[in-house]
Amino acid sequence: MLSSYGAIAQPVIYPAAENKGVIFITNATIHVGNGTVIENGGIIINKDKIEKAGTGLQAPAGAQVIDAKGKKVYPGLISSNTNLGLKEISGGVRGTSDYMEFGDINTSITSVVAYNTNARVINVLRTNGILLANVVPQDEEGGSSQLISGTSSVVQLDAWNYEDAAYKMDGQMHLNIPSFVSRRRFGAAASGDNDPAKQALEKIETLKTFFKNAQAYLAEGTHSEINLNYEAMKNLFDKKQKLFVHCNSVKEMLMAIDLKNDTGFEVVIVGGADSWQITDLLKQNNIAVILNQMHSLPAGYDDDVDQPFKTPAMLQKAGILFAISDVDNQTRGRNLMFNAGTAAAYGLTIEQALSEINLNTAKIIGIV
Repeated sequence: MLSSYGAIAQPVIYPAAENKGVIFITNATIHVGNGTVIENGGIIINKDKIEKAGTGLQAPAGAQVIDAKGKKVYPGLISSNTNLGLKEISGGVRGTSDYMEFGDINTSITSVVAYNTNARVINVLRTNGILLANVVPQDEEGGSSQLISGTSSVVQLDAWNYEDAAYKMDGQMHLNIPSFVSRRRFGAAASGDNDPAKQALEKIETLKTFFKNAQAYLAEGTHSEINLNYEAMKNLFDKKQKLFVHCNSVKEMLMAIDLKNDTGFEVVIVGGADSWQITDLLKQNNIAVILNQMHSLPAGYDDDVDQPFKTPAMLQKAGILFAISDVDNQTRGRNLMFNAGTAAAYGLTIEQALSEINLNTAKIIGIV
């Protein structure tokens, strides 16, 4: 007896062919991404660039015309904090993961050379409207044992290899603030000598010493030996890079502010679960925030259960530049627009929520 079984597999979506002509989209409702909505508008796309968007536009000679009457046009979305292309199977086969290096301080590590354009989830993100991603070298499972994990790079998701994908190389440096509270793993034995606050402060002093030594090294004219970790700090001291500080609690964010004032670096908070509690300080120090995960429980036991949903509107009201991300290992970034939608349901306007996953994200990661 013969039996037949259906097989379901994700289709291969190859990078699109280069557009060599002109495309004219007409009669569309255009959501620009900066808070503006253009009704019955047109868009002129010349090769790979959007040349104009507005009303009263005429189709250029020889253009391919697309009538979008009754339809809406949105900008491509941007994932601001992801290990896309660096980790294929979460908690699975080590050979599919290339998102971290050994050692506490890895300023010379750059993520883009390990970026895998064949990662299966990339096709899923593209079909969900995510066209750019800030690919970040990360500590083990988002922990904070590694102080500096390296520099992120912005990639576009329609590429054959990492050279094609690279949109902005060596974008921002990433620092993990050590935790001030004990986060013992299930089943691990307790240690009587474990003082997380003391250990965290010792690591911060190690960081400050490293920054001072790097500054002194870069001030020298010549070197008998090249130190790659010090060399990689040049763009931070020259204000060509930002320091993305991964932290969530108020104590950790206060330490990030202290580092900013001590070094003069431009700092961005990544995570910022408790950022709603110190909006005045963040505004005063001109610190932007990337909110990692909207669909989560609150950080504090006494917080409102819907606090993560309300935080974006509180940052918006305080005048803080912020972005919304999706770092859930299960959704792998594809829920980015749903996170923004939740923020819109809890105080943001729809256009403000769109800006947090488009224009504001682009500002924070340095591509506009």
